[in-house]
Amino acid sequence: MKLLDAAGRLHLWLLRVLTGILSVFLVLTPVSGLWMLSQMRRCSMLRDFGGYVRHWSSVGSLLAFLLCYLGMFTALFWLCLVSRRLRIAKRLIVWCVIWIPVLNYGLAFYVWALARQEIDHNLHKIRLDDVRVERQICRTKYPLILVHGVGFRDYRYFNYWGRIPRELVRNGAQVHYGHQEAWGTVEDNGEILKEEILGICRETGAEKVNIIAHSKGGLDSRYLISGLSMAPYVASLTTINTPHHGSALVEFLMGLPDGIYRYICRLIDRYFGKLGDKKPNTYAASHQLSCRYAAEFNQRYPDDSQVYYQSYASLMKCGFSSKLLCIPYWILKALDGPNDGLVTEESAKWTNFRGTLKNRYLRGISHGDMIDLTREDYRDFKVIEFYIGLVKELGEMGL
Repeated sequence: MKLLDAAGRLHLWLLRVLTGILSVFLVLTPVSGLWMLSQMRRCSMLRDFGGYVRHWSSVGSLLAFLLCYLGMFTALFWLCLVSRRLRIAKRLIVWCVIWIPVLNYGLAFYVWALARQEIDHNLHKIRLDDVRVERQICRTKYPLILVHGVGFRDYRYFNYWGRIPRELVRNGAQVHYGHQEAWGTVEDNGEILKEEILGICRETGAEKVNIIAHSKGGLDSRYLISGLSMAPYVASLTTINTPHHGSALVEFLMGLPDGIYRYICRLIDRYFGKLGDKKPNTYAASHQLSCRYAAEFNQRYPDDSQVYYQSYASLMKCGFSSKLLCIPYWILKALDGPNDGLVTEESAKWTNFRGTLKNRYLRGISHGDMIDLTREDYRDFKVIEFYIGLVKELGEMGL
């Protein structure tokens, strides 16, 4: 944790140094350019005894301009590498334009502005973190267990939840993971979650846990509570972008010829079997995300009054909000309605629906953004702050 904090502060220091250097050269480059042009003009207009001196003066002004331009280019080059505000598409544009004279001067202003935004954001975050760490605002009565969605596993070095667990722990939370299978059925994953929770209770001495589940993890958790009679061990269940009422996108995919669908599922099972799934069953697990299965599931496994339930949804603004989920978004939008790339707002609504997260900008908030998939911050939505607020509320409720 301390090593990561030190790395973050070093990155901020480097960002500030490069931004400062670029600021200087953004001023010196046009000034030296104007001086060079004035010296060359005077040299060409005056051909007298002092022409020799003026010639060297114009050469000096040219060298000064070239040094300033080279300094600006170098600072811009390194700032493009260091700044995290430049995403893949923007970086491609930057590397195409950075070599073009004049245009790269305008580009330097753009990158400088992004770097300034990143610096301000990081400084605010550091100050906020320093205050909150002392208060331990994410300390809850019961430990947290984060339950992932379909198609992923809890890996040690690649965290499904991005930067979120680290920030929760920093602010006092006890964080554990579900460790269920990527393509396990609701029933199989429920059994895994049961063993994990019983183990956490033995390890920590806690009577219960708070579950925060994303996507299909919410269905696994609901089955755990109502189907496996684990309500006495669960204080709360928070579902995020969970298809409680199924997905029309899955219904659409199930329209494929059954032979082709099963063949694709076998390929996925084989792949995730190598990654650690002991009982991968993509065919059955995917069918459990359908609208027909959801209606039956909701009747069979109602909420338990011993557990506090709450749910959240998010929405992409358009297909261009996410490069990864653009095609599923467009298909689901045509089939059903507004969605996060995989789940509609209506499907994500469940007991104590707390609202839909969205923003004013083009990107919107996708299914992956809600688990910090890209490990980056963007305007009008800070995923880490959302989870800190969520856990803080659980603590204030005595959970």
